Amino acid sequence: MSQAALLTRYGASCRFEAARQMVHAEPTSRFSRLHGHGFLASIFVDAGAQPSDPALGGPVYRGGEMPAMLDELHRCAGLLDYQRLNDIVSDPTDSNVARWFGQHCQLPWDRPAVCTVALQSTPEQGVVVGLAPQTVHRSRIWRRYRFQAAHQLPHVAPGHKCGRMHGHGFEVVLAVAVTPGEQTVTYDTIDRAWASVAPLLQRQCLNDVDGLDNPTSEILSAWLMHRLRPALPLLASVSVYETASCGATFDGQRYRIWKDFTIDSAVRYRHADSERARLHGYTYTLRLHLSAALDDVMGWTVDFGDVKQVFDPVFKSLDHHPLHENPELVSVSDGDTASMAKWLFTKSQDVLPQLVRVDWFETEGCGSSVGRDLQGPDLPLVRL
Repeated sequence: MSQAALLTRYGASCRFEAARQMVHAEPTSRFSRLHGHGFLASIFVDAGAQPSDPALGGPVYRGGEMPAMLDELHRCAGLLDYQRLNDIVSDPTDSNVARWFGQHCQLPWDRPAVCTVALQSTPEQGVVVGLAPQTVHRSRIWRRYRFQAAHQLPHVAPGHKCGRMHGHGFEVVLAVAVTPGEQTVTYDTIDRAWASVAPLLQRQCLNDVDGLDNPTSEILSAWLMHRLRPALPLLASVSVYETASCGATFDGQRYRIWKDFTIDSAVRYRHADSERARLHGYTYTLRLHLSAALDDVMGWTVDFGDVKQVFDPVFKSLDHHPLHENPELVSVSDGDTASMAKWLFTKSQDVLPQLVRVDWFETEGCGSSVGRDLQGPDLPLVRL
C-alpha cells in the first residue's frame, strides 16, 4: 500500500459548560428540568481539499490544519460557554447542538471536505453527526456501560497470562445509527436494551455464560451484538474495552481491535509561524487499529500482547526523544500530527500487517488519523 493511497483525517476538540432544558422530555423526566453539562465538542475532517487560513491570507503551514480547526472550534464553543442553550438552539438535544457546530464553524478549507461533528454531553453518552450526504451513515448516538467480571482464555499457550483466571472492569459502548429528522432511538431506548443483558455479565465468570466459553473481547462484542440487535435493529457497533488501553469493536461483519500507547516527546514545527515553532512537547496518545478475520481457535484477531511486543522498538525510538531530531522523521515529518501518523503507519505495517489505521493525538481529541480505513471509534468520543 503506497502512501498516496492512505486516507487522512484531522480532528479537533474542546470543552464548554452550558445549561439546557429538553423541550420534548416527559414532564416527570429529570431532563425536563434546567440542568447543565460539561460538553466536549469535536470536529473531524477527512482531508480531500487544500486547507487555507483566511486570516493569514494563504495556505496553512505544514501541520497547521488541526490548529486552525481548533481555533475555529474554540470560537464557536465560546458562543455557547456558560449560556442557556435553549436561548441559542431551540431544541438543544445532543444531535441538534452538534449540528449547530456544523453550521457555524467556518473551517479553513478552500472547498468542501467530508466532515463529521461529535458532541459528548457526559462520559456515558454522545452523538456523532455526518454533515454531508455521504456521511449520513456516520450519524449515530452512543451510550457507555460498565460491568465487573472474571474470565480466562482457554486456548492460549501455556504460561500466557490470560490463561489464568483473572478479571476486568469492562466497559461497553453501544453505537446506534440514526437518520436526521427520523430519530426514534433515544438514550433511554439503549438503556432498556442494555438492561436485558447486564445481569448476565455483572459480577459473573464470563466463561460460564452461554456462548462465552472463550470470552475474548472480539467474541464478547459479537455476543452482545447478536443479543441486542432485536431490541436495537439499528445497532451499528459494539465496542468492548477490556482495559483502559485496548479493546475490540464488532459492526456486525468485521472485527477491529485497538491498542493505545502514551508517548512523551519533544517537538518543534519548523514551518510554523506561531508558538509551535518553539521547542515544546506533549504526552501524545497513539492508537493502533487492526482488523483481521477471527481466528477460529483463539477467538481473537490479534493478541494485544503481540501488538505491544512487536511495536516496542518503534515506541522506544519516540518516547522521551525530540521528534524533530529523529533522522528517519526529518525528511518526511515536521512533527505535525498528520505526518507523524503517516510515518507510523508506513513504519509499522510490515510488522503489523493487520494494521488499518493510526491515530496520533497531541492533546485531548486534537490530532490526525491515517490509514486504509478510517472507520472505527474516534479517540475523544468514549473516554474522558
